[in-house]
Amino acid sequence: MKLISWNVNGLRACLEKGFLDFFKQEQADIFCVQETKMQEGQAEIILDDYKQFWNSAEKKGYSGTAVFTRIEPISVQYDIGIEQHSHEGRTITLEFDDFYLVNCYTPNAQDGLKRLDYRMEWENDFREFLKNLATRKPVILCGDLNVAHNEIDLKNPKTNRKNAGFSDEERGKMTELLASGFTDSFRYLYPDKEGIYSWWSYRFQARAKNAGWRIDYFIVSDSLQSQIEDSLIYTDVFGSDHCPVGLLLK
Repeated sequence: MKLISWNVNGLRACLEKGFLDFFKQEQADIFCVQETKMQEGQAEIILDDYKQFWNSAEKKGYSGTAVFTRIEPISVQYDIGIEQHSHEGRTITLEFDDFYLVNCYTPNAQDGLKRLDYRMEWENDFREFLKNLATRKPVILCGDLNVAHNEIDLKNPKTNRKNAGFSDEERGKMTELLASGFTDSFRYLYPDKEGIYSWWSYRFQARAKNAGWRIDYFIVSDSLQSQIEDSLIYTDVFGSDHCPVGLLLK
């Protein structure tokens, strides 16, 4: 089974930069998108054989998630059941026979960490949501989780120590999540691999210099470790300031 996740930083813009070419080339069973920045129907997206599920933010042109799946889900849940987290289109959860798939676009702590308090509330509530799902069947979480977990996961850890996405608080929440029964599929297979990132700032020629961050993930329940065939990061795919990531399961 092949799953792909991509923060497209505006799906309508990405459609003009090769999104459909990559989509058709990869032939994923499930394709998750974050930061759609649109409402369903604002662009014509015809994907034969795929069902489409959308969760758009109330604020136009902001946030939003979508899932395109060839496999019919048993059920679909939008958001995580807590009112304060239900306005920005952050998550879509699909239940399948053998697992739950959660597509997530984690709130950014923002410049000066001005949204860090909300981010911490989100992290705690979202972790409990995932743990609750995992009591029923294994979980596959993917998306832009807006944190580089360890120093190996970004080019310039020392100068970014207190910046959004690499604060001690955000990194600590990722540690808590993994300690509660989940595995970072990429680091499980490639614990020491350096220089592999999934996001680069549009400023300072960051992508050309590979001054990036690995903030896009496939995280799975520990019980799925033996089924991880590969965890992919498509660093040569353009169209967004993020590149796609993928998971191959046996």
